[in-house]
Amino acid sequence: MTAPLRLGTRASALATTQSGLVADLIREHLGREVELVEVSTEGDRTAAPLATLGGTGVFVSALRDALLAGEVDVAVHSLKDIPTTPADGIALAAVPQREDPRDAVVARDGLTLGELPVGSRLGTGSPRRVSQLEALGLGLEIEGIRGNVDTRIRKVRDGSYDAVVLARAGLARLGRLDEITEVLDPLQMLPAPGQGALAVECRSGDTDLVAALGRLDDAPTRAAVTAERAVLNTLEAGCSAPLGALAEVVEGEDGEELWLRAVALSEDGGLSVRMSATGPVTEAEQLGRRLASDMLDDGAADLMHAPPVRNTHA
Repeated sequence: MTAPLRLGTRASALATTQSGLVADLIREHLGREVELVEVSTEGDRTAAPLATLGGTGVFVSALRDALLAGEVDVAVHSLKDIPTTPADGIALAAVPQREDPRDAVVARDGLTLGELPVGSRLGTGSPRRVSQLEALGLGLEIEGIRGNVDTRIRKVRDGSYDAVVLARAGLARLGRLDEITEVLDPLQMLPAPGQGALAVECRSGDTDLVAALGRLDDAPTRAAVTAERAVLNTLEAGCSAPLGALAEVVEGEDGEELWLRAVALSEDGGLSVRMSATGPVTEAEQLGRRLASDMLDDGAADLMHAPPVRNTHA
């Protein structure tokens, strides 16, 4: 009898739910039994802001270490958490179909972002969200926040915050879409590269498992996140940097093509470089690198370290 695949996961409710979804896909498409193995990561053990921990990798390294040590056979991550640089001995075997990548607002009294009074306290732990919220000029008091989805929503319910911004995908997977008071249009806020997608990793030397897990891969999702992460990699901006990107497979004149949008902002949102491009789905990485290069030519790298620009709020 074939032994169950040991699937490494963080212990949070969202992580175990996401890992459970992948486990179900493995059972359905590979016919293998799966057992979840909880692994504690640096990001779970500290309440410090993610930006001070180096951003990318704080939720990932321990799972990868467990893979390389043979303690687990498969690891599941939120794809936006994994560094863009490949890790020795690790294969990104599958990127299943993506959940809606947009950001969402959970606010008191059912309010939308634009309905929040000037001076309202909004919580987010993401510099990307902070800079884009500041760029909207709504006069909100934006404050850092850590904790799982339940903790963040509870801080709205108990009055500690008037609103929080979260990834819609996480709320969907936890069955909490009814908590959302507004889903943000990407014209207002571009998501993090890879947001809403899951990464399924295994040891690159386990070639049979790499091939088997490849059956879980969703081609449009893989193309989209490849383009987004190429932007991130080319701009050399970790996930803590003020950078948003979103790619979508759309119907063009000659069939399917990839439409990519990206924005880089100063920390205070006062300055930005925003661009878009289209290209063949088969050239996702080249499209992302080309768009990022154009953004660099237009001063994107300087924006990320620009001095504050005072926004005036009506």
